[in-house]
Amino acid sequence: MTSLTLNNEPVAQSVETSDTELVVRLTDGRVLSAPLVWFPRLHSATPDKRSSYELLGNGVGIHWPELDEDISVAGLLAGMPSIEYRTK
Repeated sequence: MTSLTLNNEPVAQSVETSDTELVVRLTDGRVLSAPLVWFPRLHSATPDKRSSYELLGNGVGIHWPELDEDISVAGLLAGMPSIEYRTK
């Protein structure tokens, strides 16, 4: 039996949010989306604050400095909501 391994770590190129969704475009052309409610800090933030993000580690993570929120691309691919959402 073989297991799937990633040859390249998934890397974010850009991030967009709406009132209901987080959308991350990857450099390999894939587009990831997740419900914004999975990330309570983003969900409760204004659109301006949600649009103020930084890519970490050349795009392996996303950081919102004003919101103290960090999301990894690998976590999004695994379908993992934030710990704050999971402990509700």
